[in-house]
Amino acid sequence: MTGSERFEASFPTRHWHKLSDGRVQCDVCPRFCKLHPGQRGLCFVRGNEDDAIVLTTWGRSSGFCVDPIEKKPLNHFLPGTPILSFGTAGCNLACKFCQNWDISKSREWDTLADAATPETIARAAQQLGCRSVAYTYNDPAIFPEYAIDVATACRELGIRSVAVTAGYMTPAPRAELFGHMDAANVDLKCFTEDFYHKLCGAHLASILETLVYLRHETTVWLELTTLLIPDLNDSDREIEEMTQWVVENLGPDVPWHFTAFHPQWKMRDIRPTPLGTLLRAHAIARSNGVRYAYTGNVRDEAHGATHCRACHARLIGRDGYRITDWNLGPGGTCRSCGTACAGLFDADPGTWGARRQPVRLLDYHA
Repeated sequence: MTGSERFEASFPTRHWHKLSDGRVQCDVCPRFCKLHPGQRGLCFVRGNEDDAIVLTTWGRSSGFCVDPIEKKPLNHFLPGTPILSFGTAGCNLACKFCQNWDISKSREWDTLADAATPETIARAAQQLGCRSVAYTYNDPAIFPEYAIDVATACRELGIRSVAVTAGYMTPAPRAELFGHMDAANVDLKCFTEDFYHKLCGAHLASILETLVYLRHETTVWLELTTLLIPDLNDSDREIEEMTQWVVENLGPDVPWHFTAFHPQWKMRDIRPTPLGTLLRAHAIARSNGVRYAYTGNVRDEAHGATHCRACHARLIGRDGYRITDWNLGPGGTCRSCGTACAGLFDADPGTWGARRQPVRLLDYHA
């Protein structure tokens, strides 16, 4: 592509600057891609057009689906309610174990098959009975302009916004994006720089900085997910250090989902994570003060339930993504002892269950 040619679509962005050698540097994430005219960044969706960084996927999605909010996963944010989920293509990390590689690693424009304005997405969410919209499948860190516009339209209709993200952003765009979010699940992939650098193409310090920012400088509801991969990030020592850091720096009330790896993308030779590993991580987290630890993407009712931190009564029972028990009173308090449970709760849980409903946004255009 020459400097006079155009991407398939382009939307102006703000976080970039020109370099003395004629290239343009994208400043949205710590990769700081330095691009010649017509060149895309590693994320695939941001590129240099006419000596400025543009977003090439504004208004384009890899698909829309109504999911249970527990699938994001969020266990303490409007439990049982449906959430309209969508993403674009590409990613600013290079995880060799990516579980959504068909979307995040896509370089095919056909992946972006569904077009929708922010107003259409908000209207669809409202008509579908969704309490919130999730920016997921890849990572809103690479399409913040689109995510912010959608979140703004959703907020006008009383619909909340949820970011599912690796948290790999620089401070200014991070503040802009999360200033429009109501909740986030951040993927804390491990607790070693070596793992982040070699297997993700990123840096641990930037992720930890995002976590501290979200917890202490915003009102965004925060939950964590860690995918445990056999022999790579599942040692007792690493889980001990990681959970201790979280309690010391984020506090004990951040819910944490320990999930099982399944062979994907460039790591098909690694065995799946056994349930015993998730149970071990759950036990370590609880012993280090994490009040709300969960085993994820496995059927484990005992460790998928929410318990009162004071009297240990079961507050929310879950069978997969389905709510089976509800013992929260007004304001999310334990019906047995009155202790508050951290999170955002309605008086009654939603009843969406485990359903997954693909959506055609064309049906909701004005």
